[in-house]
Amino acid sequence: MRKLLLLLFVATTFMIQGCEGPPGPQGEPGVNIVGDAYEVEVSFSSGNDYIEVFDFDDFGGALFEGDAVLIYMYEASPVDSEFYAWRLLPQTFYLQEGTLVYNFDYTPNDFSIFLDNSPINFNDLVPHWTDNILFRVVVVPADLLSASGRMDFSNYDATMEYLDIEESDFVKIQK
Repeated sequence: MRKLLLLLFVATTFMIQGCEGPPGPQGEPGVNIVGDAYEVEVSFSSGNDYIEVFDFDDFGGALFEGDAVLIYMYEASPVDSEFYAWRLLPQTFYLQEGTLVYNFDYTPNDFSIFLDNSPINFNDLVPHWTDNILFRVVVVPADLLSASGRMDFSNYDATMEYLDIEESDFVKIQK
């Protein structure tokens, strides 16, 4: 039995040593799948019908089939107005004037951010709810979307980590 164990030990040692050697030739470079990231500032008014439309051709080209768009709104915490966070649209606010909903939609060629058909008179809103609101737009490539499984894209930090997007990656779009 000892001879068998010794023989197995020696054979295993030679097999492990057989894995060493000079590195092989470099392969073809792989495809790096990265989502696009944009930052836009929107002011809603009756002049723009409370909607702002952005054309993908103006900053990078149309989406590929299966790509998804996520839009996050920079908003104050309901608990502490000094703390802000990125929250996934749509976002609903219950105001004294009524219910206010920020929403978005997209096609392969463009996306829009708008005040939804809320039961509220948008003209009655104070500038806090309509002027210079910051949004981040993230394009999730179809390949990453299918690999994400049941990812919670409402978690901004986890989404940015998963997509390998850093603060410096956001391209500011002027309208």
